[in-house]
Amino acid sequence: RLRLGFCNQPRAAISDVLAQVFFALGDGCFGVAEDEVGLPDGPVEALGHRGDVGEGGTADLHAFQITIAYMSKKKPRPVPVPAEGLTQLVDAHTHLASCKDPAADIVSRAGAAGVSRMVTVGDGLEEAERALQAAHEFPNVWAACAIHPTKADTLDAAARKRLEEMAADPRCVAIGETGLDTYWIKHEPESTAPLDVQEEALRWHMDLAKEAGKVLMIHNREADAELLRVLGDAENVMLHCFSSPLDVAKEALARGWVLSFAGNVTFKRNEELRQAAAIAPAGQLLVETDAPYMTPEPFRGARNEPTFIGHTYNCIAEARGMDVEDLVTEVNQTFNSVFGL
Repeated sequence: RLRLGFCNQPRAAISDVLAQVFFALGDGCFGVAEDEVGLPDGPVEALGHRGDVGEGGTADLHAFQITIAYMSKKKPRPVPVPAEGLTQLVDAHTHLASCKDPAADIVSRAGAAGVSRMVTVGDGLEEAERALQAAHEFPNVWAACAIHPTKADTLDAAARKRLEEMAADPRCVAIGETGLDTYWIKHEPESTAPLDVQEEALRWHMDLAKEAGKVLMIHNREADAELLRVLGDAENVMLHCFSSPLDVAKEALARGWVLSFAGNVTFKRNEELRQAAAIAPAGQLLVETDAPYMTPEPFRGARNEPTFIGHTYNCIAEARGMDVEDLVTEVNQTFNSVFGL
């Protein structure tokens, strides 16, 4: 419970301070704020383009007078546990570098939970370097490298040269995540690359993926029409963390693209996402965590990691009317095909 006394401050300033206070308090008090489809949203996102969590922050209160009464009897959130009885799971998109714990610990826990392989993703040059490093360190980890659309204005000549080198590395199996994001243009225009810059960067990544012979891993937030226009008849496309309407799913599938579903497919209100997962043909469906975000039910709001992906498999298998073991086999085959393994 919070008791706040603000002195006629703008709403944006209040939101920013709240974000910092929540962030400073840490995981034990507050989880990741999410919107209806499970994408990070709300005050927490003032801290980063993807609603990053886990890096300590300090609230700059200045003229604000804030009293926080944290209730000791607050109902605890369930501690996430892996789904039982599943093996040979694959995670098509995760962010080891953004997770709280060392990559070695996360990979080890995932293995104990039945996760046999994963692709870790860079959303900027620094994270792409760490993704490729992890791919060389762990034999069951591969990398995807690119510049996130919100950071497209960092795609300078030096970054392009380095990404070309990364794309040629056999441990890099995808060019991503790239794409379009208008959400942050609306909410943080000063710190987000404008749409024309994002589009130019996407077209460059499209050319790089084609030249390297690797799948194009797409991020899309509130940019369905623009993305369909820019991608056109592009081949070898994976739409990561698919969260668009069913009509977009149908169009993407008709173009031969792969839909990759994260934990938000398990959320109660996302029936349309489950319908999209149900209609995707074999060979055009993948499963991912997008960790440390998108934790599946029944642990929504907790920090995610590949260990918990089995819950998403169970949900998708139910939506498709098939045994989860058969889904695991099918997704493994698609994983091999999409990533050239």
